[in-house]
Amino acid sequence: MNEPIEGYIEIEFPTEEVARIVYESVLYEHESVPYRRSRIEFLRDGKKVVIRFLAKDNSALRGTLDSYLRWIKVAMESLEF
Repeated sequence: MNEPIEGYIEIEFPTEEVARIVYESVLYEHESVPYRRSRIEFLRDGKKVVIRFLAKDNSALRGTLDSYLRWIKVAMESLEF
């Protein structure tokens, strides 16, 4: 039996305003997508966006983090980083 995978990712942005824009851009997806095999806490702390996760297995972890990182990437690209 697999042990749950727990951890976090912090992404620091140049300013609090950029972090706020990225966070708010991803927040709707975070609130609307149900995940059955993972739990995610998504928050902003100053210039950082933090993703805390608990996943039942590697596949759940990979799928969940891929989604969040892709949404963050799209938000950053819209700001022309």
